[in-house]
Amino acid sequence: MTLVDTSVWVDVFRNNNPLDLEALADFDELVTCLPVIQEALQGLDNERAFRLARDAFMAMPTVDSPADASLYLHAADLYRQARRGGAAVRSSVDCLIAASAIRHDLELLHHDRDFTALATVSALRQRNIGNLP
Repeated sequence: MTLVDTSVWVDVFRNNNPLDLEALADFDELVTCLPVIQEALQGLDNERAFRLARDAFMAMPTVDSPADASLYLHAADLYRQARRGGAAVRSSVDCLIAASAIRHDLELLHHDRDFTALATVSALRQRNIGNLP
């Protein structure tokens, strides 16, 4: 199973040369989590696009919904581990996403340096697509 990060969804949703997600992952194997849904939807200005994306996200299998305190504690620990390891994580939301991926043993599909850094100090399984054309 694969958790798709917001950094990938932004490329899927772009108007010019959108990313072909099907070329990277089997749609039947994709899941999401609430922090990804929030990040992806808050960036959509067009109301119709917002509604379509919201409905599509809400139809996907969602991990950690509802989330309990242990997820947030794990995210805080990931952030602290990264800092102790000399890595600067820019987003605490990325720590929540990583904690969900780790908790459910999901591969995280992304192109965000925070996840690359978090993988060096944790069991995060990640695939950075940042080098794709």
